Amino acid sequence: MANKTPLLLPRDQRIMEVLGENIKLARLRRRLSGQLVAERAGISRTTLISIEKGDEGVSIGFYLLVLHALGLEKDFLKLAADDILGRKLQDLQLVTPKRAPKRKKND
Repeated sequence: MANKTPLLLPRDQRIMEVLGENIKLARLRRRLSGQLVAERAGISRTTLISIEKGDEGVSIGFYLLVLHALGLEKDFLKLAADDILGRKLQDLQLVTPKRAPKRKKND
């Protein structure tokens, strides 16, 4: 089965580019070479370059390996952590319809 690169909207491509740029900046702030980070992540230097460009064809697992090599793997847990829309939708389903008050029993 041939690997397919996902078709992303331009806005989503920009998100990937920013992610790659952030990863590259994190590496540079730590003064780590691309070769060293690639070795620590167990990937090729070419794959690291693709990640730092935000290539959407690179497996998400490789992104996680690089974040781990930079000590940022816990940042991965922040993805979709605060799902505001999902919570609102869930809350709408939890709301019970208003009922008429219960009748009092006459003794």
